[in-house]
Amino acid sequence: MNEGLTLDALAAPLRALRLLAADFGHLSAPAVRVTPIYPERLELAFHDDLAGFEGWRDVLGITPDAVTHGTQSGGRTRVLHASVEFAGAELVLVAYAPIPAAVLAGAAA
Repeated sequence: MNEGLTLDALAAPLRALRLLAADFGHLSAPAVRVTPIYPERLELAFHDDLAGFEGWRDVLGITPDAVTHGTQSGGRTRVLHASVEFAGAELVLVAYAPIPAAVLAGAAA
């Protein structure tokens, strides 16, 4: 962890969050993460809300081909990830959604 870091060191992601709230307050509310471990990063996470992720991706101008796709939890959870520079901060969008059981059953067949 960054010893001696002050709240001022988190000014960039906090400023980005304030601007996002002012400009895009009508969009889905994400889980928000700001941490002294990555003091320049603001993470917006969407759980079971791929549409929320897509809404934010669109307004931030992140192209669909810039989104990485993966799985976790033994292939049962879809994970989307994208990032962009916004207001001097690294803005990271992440989405998690369960893969439907029918899809998993089809993959096992």
